[in-house]
Amino acid sequence: MEKYTYSEAFMELQQIVSQIESADIDIDTLSEKIKRASELIEVCKAKLTATEQEVTSLLAKLTPPNTPE
Repeated sequence: MEKYTYSEAFMELQQIVSQIESADIDIDTLSEKIKRASELIEVCKAKLTATEQEVTSLLAKLTPPNTPE
């Protein structure tokens, strides 16, 4: 799969949703759009997961360990 930023993938996903909602789409086109949307959702999900892990790691570095006083 091509490399996308989260914003690029999300914008394309929004376009697909708009196309599905606003037009009469034949079943073959609908199938292609849904397949593409599924791929874009996976891209977004992977980006969000990676960002969450990075933020968690950074916060762990900033938080001092619990030490008994």
